[in-house]
Amino acid sequence: MKVLIVGGGGREHAVAWKLRLDDPDVELVAAPGNPGIAEVARCVAIGTSDVPALTELARSERPDLVFVGPEAPLAAGLSDRIRSHGIRCFGPSRAAAQVEASKRFSKECMLRAGVATADASWHADSESAKRAARDLGAPVVIKACGLAAGKGVVVCESIAAADSAIDLMLRFKAFGEAGAEILVEEFMTGEELSVFFLTDGVNFRSMIPAQDHKRLWEHDVGPNTGGMGAYAPVSIATPDLVRRVGDEIVAPTLADLRDRSTPFSGLLYVGLMLTASGPKVVEFNCRFGDPETEVVLPLMKSELLPMLAAAAEHNGLASAPAVAFSGGAGVTIVVASPGYPDAAQTNAEIRLAGAASNAFIFHAGTTRDGAGVLRTAGGRVFAVTGVGDTIRDAQLAAVSGAASINFDGAHHRRDIGWRELARHAGTS
Repeated sequence: MKVLIVGGGGREHAVAWKLRLDDPDVELVAAPGNPGIAEVARCVAIGTSDVPALTELARSERPDLVFVGPEAPLAAGLSDRIRSHGIRCFGPSRAAAQVEASKRFSKECMLRAGVATADASWHADSESAKRAARDLGAPVVIKACGLAAGKGVVVCESIAAADSAIDLMLRFKAFGEAGAEILVEEFMTGEELSVFFLTDGVNFRSMIPAQDHKRLWEHDVGPNTGGMGAYAPVSIATPDLVRRVGDEIVAPTLADLRDRSTPFSGLLYVGLMLTASGPKVVEFNCRFGDPETEVVLPLMKSELLPMLAAAAEHNGLASAPAVAFSGGAGVTIVVASPGYPDAAQTNAEIRLAGAASNAFIFHAGTTRDGAGVLRTAGGRVFAVTGVGDTIRDAQLAAVSGAASINFDGAHHRRDIGWRELARHAGTS
């Protein structure tokens, strides 16, 4: 089997690692890849925004499957282009990818499907948006409707802060076209949960839920980020809860998308808030989440490629078994550059001391210079996943692995999984 992986981050490294672990003979090609992916795949220097070149690469390589990792090429129609050449592709069409690319599209889909979510309204002018924020009251959430590289969501503790966020997006165009329309949304309280669902558009299979940590610093303080770590399993995500999410959220959402002639296949990421009145959707993503992928895949016992291939086929998951996971636990810690998330400083030389056998280091933002020296090339540089029998064992392995990575200004959280540890302490 040959697989072409589109992307060059920690998520794609974890996918490549898992595919190689499952089948040492699988042929992997990655575009653009990264130094970690290059250890298990042949990398081709084509960026994820170059849809014509990626399409031509797929035509020339003729892989058995193309896996598209990031959301931007999906929103740009890469999977449509690849499928038009008779090549199997894992990832939704451009139309279906709007569940992530347009928060308005996503919210309208949820409302039609009767899916529980926060109250919201959308606005293209600041005055109506400010009135809506006052109607909801603080705290309130302001979201850019388009793709903003994970930076288009602002939780505002006061109306004054909401006014500033609205002006930032609509008047000062901080996110360009992504912020030309915004959502003013009800603030929900509870614990967040990330659940991945592999789907062929009709049938779906859930993966083990994970919990992301968005704040930059320990004790959940500091600015929001793309994610500073994640852990799994999450004890409050019971099998009954996951079934409820499938029945009450995923099934009606997929049905609505089919009714609109935009069937969704690939990976539907359901970001949830576990509120006092039940699970509500915070957001949908149209691809594997990051850093949740890096903690979910090392716990996966089932082979990944057959599940991806089945999801890429019409009705392909109809007879597929449930996805099996180990009975252990995982904790992923992101090692970040100084200045992240606002203005990450890059190009620092990286020194790797080596990690223990129960810690896996996934490259997220690295490159090699002309002399072959490994350097930082992004805000989130590595995702280090520790596995063990318990969350505490996994956390210790991840902390040790993260400490083995050295570059100027490197920083990471050591408390990933703290809520789960507190729950365990409370029941011991």
